[in-house]
Amino acid sequence: MRLTSLFLGTFCAAVCSAMPGWAGAADERVTDFTLSNGMEVVVIEDHRAPVAMHMVWYRSGSADEPVGQSGVAHFLEHLLFKGTDTLAPGELSATVARNGGQDNAFTSYDYTAYYQRVAADRLDLMMKMEADRMRNARLSDEDIVTERQVILEERAQRTDNNPRALFGEQMNAAQYMNHRYGVPIIGWRHEMETLDREDALSFYQTHYSPNNAILIVAGDVTPDAVKALAEKHYGPIAANPELPPRLRSEEPPQTAERRLIYRDARVAQPSVSRSYLAAERDAGAQETAAALTVLAEILGGGQTSVLSEKLQFETQTAIYTGAFYSGVSMDDTTFDFVVVPAEGISLEAAEAALDKVIAEFLTTGVDGAQLERIKMQIRAADIYARDDVERAANRYGRALTTGLTVADVQAWPEILQAVTADDVMAAARDVLDRRRSVTGWLMAEEVSQ
Repeated sequence: MRLTSLFLGTFCAAVCSAMPGWAGAADERVTDFTLSNGMEVVVIEDHRAPVAMHMVWYRSGSADEPVGQSGVAHFLEHLLFKGTDTLAPGELSATVARNGGQDNAFTSYDYTAYYQRVAADRLDLMMKMEADRMRNARLSDEDIVTERQVILEERAQRTDNNPRALFGEQMNAAQYMNHRYGVPIIGWRHEMETLDREDALSFYQTHYSPNNAILIVAGDVTPDAVKALAEKHYGPIAANPELPPRLRSEEPPQTAERRLIYRDARVAQPSVSRSYLAAERDAGAQETAAALTVLAEILGGGQTSVLSEKLQFETQTAIYTGAFYSGVSMDDTTFDFVVVPAEGISLEAAEAALDKVIAEFLTTGVDGAQLERIKMQIRAADIYARDDVERAANRYGRALTTGLTVADVQAWPEILQAVTADDVMAAARDVLDRRRSVTGWLMAEEVSQ
């Protein structure tokens, strides 16, 4: 949910005035070190409340799966709640709850993460259980059958029963002609149905090791205490000497725009989507990603964005517009647009209106006042985000598992503030190349006469 420009401006003015010389995330109390077995540890201190966020991130996600086993990373995430040699199925989560905490896990293209949010004095117990899960998972044939059905039902509910999700899968598959980002994280149903115990164990034994993991602890903790506990629980786990290099199938040069139409009787609101292949944030070279981040806000970041003003208010062509970019990705990501046309406006007309706005922007350039307003909003949002230890831990976890460093995370706010109008326009001219794009129409089934 977006905060209003007025609130963000007022909030930033108040907070920034209280923080002379504010230098972005660099003033966060962050300590990082590496255990002897290769496990990276990041400690983010926040002593305002006696809570701690304990997370283990693995540098492996759905894009690291073997061909033909789509969904195995997410499948394994489910299976690791089934128990270990010392923990009964469900005991880990029950123990967290009994100690007043919360736990869960999630899988993405580039990482899988497990976490517990607990009282800070329960950190020792959390590390003990998570370290046990790292190497001592126990997977029975019954567990495989049960959880395979669970993930198939999850796919049915979240994807197969959602035409917009199915449309998104088709868009991704068209955007990435060779890279694994074109395969859904949850997996293709026909491959999910064949996942077995050997597939899960192979992925587990290959990727779940301390030298492929990052421990992040945020909250009311000290680096010395975290280090002692990490060495106690994770330190004895041997590194995997056969951890494979993180090689990905590379995307070939994209030289032809692609189009698709997805029809589904359940579609109540048609829309136009456009995605362009775009650069990700790279270690030590985040400037292009910063310009793209600002560009997305300028073009479609809210009611004062270019698309909103032109299509929703001036011409009333659309009831919703948006532009989106997230550079936290190991490989090339996408820059996306969505336009939901107003009643009586065809998808063809909505797409033409989108193209007109993009063409006009490339000619007229960036409004200086809007650029400064957006940069102030970004700064305020960064300050506001520091009130949540979970968001802080996630910010570092997503960055480090995609190739960035602690220094990159800390430099990011000021790199964003340094973006100029020329930077934005250079990024726009580079990324908005139709030869690297996919345009999709989501629409209801045509009614036969």
